[in-house]
Amino acid sequence: MNNSKRKINIAAVIPFFNESEFVREIVYTTLNFTDFVIAVDDGSTDNSAEKIKDLENVFIIKNAKNFGKGYSLKNGFEKAVELNAEYVVTLDADGQHKPELIQSFLEKISYCDIVIGNRMKDVKNMPMQRILSNKITSYLLSKKLGVSILDSQCGFRIYRRIVLENIRTKFNGFEAESEILVEAARKNFRIEFIDIPTVYENQNSKMKPFQAIKGFIKVLMM
Repeated sequence: MNNSKRKINIAAVIPFFNESEFVREIVYTTLNFTDFVIAVDDGSTDNSAEKIKDLENVFIIKNAKNFGKGYSLKNGFEKAVELNAEYVVTLDADGQHKPELIQSFLEKISYCDIVIGNRMKDVKNMPMQRILSNKITSYLLSKKLGVSILDSQCGFRIYRRIVLENIRTKFNGFEAESEILVEAARKNFRIEFIDIPTVYENQNSKMKPFQAIKGFIKVLMM
């Protein structure tokens, strides 16, 4: 993707917390599809950042402690805007999101402002509690916003820079990703979805269901 004829800049923001097993492979592969990666270490205690410190075109941001995914995304977005990225991809560092799909996201963003991965057509590998929570939160957000939200909890996304310049999130946890949708819909940014596979094998989700539900309720009341 590092083609000298291409004038746009594509950044990836990858937040991570104790992902020493996966983070290097994810960041390294992502660099094949973006100009640079902003890797945000959310207080890891397993030296995850050491795995990627030698990679070129990688900016590492280290949070003082484990503040949460929303906080990490906020820091990553600020850096991406500072670096003048035209498009910003977000994906997880635990292997659930396949960087090879970034090209499909880039193709779809050409006629909208945000593209979000939709895993709900392929839920055979998704834990039942996540299926239920995702369907409920997506339904409630759709009703609230008047926009069809197919997968509110998927963190594999791409944003135009203008979206990140005009949205400032308040929440620090996973609920920040729903908060972004609320603010984007209010500002009339166009949101689209793209089908992606669901990958949960050998994964231990960092999301804590009770905290996530509490956070989502706060977002719903905005």
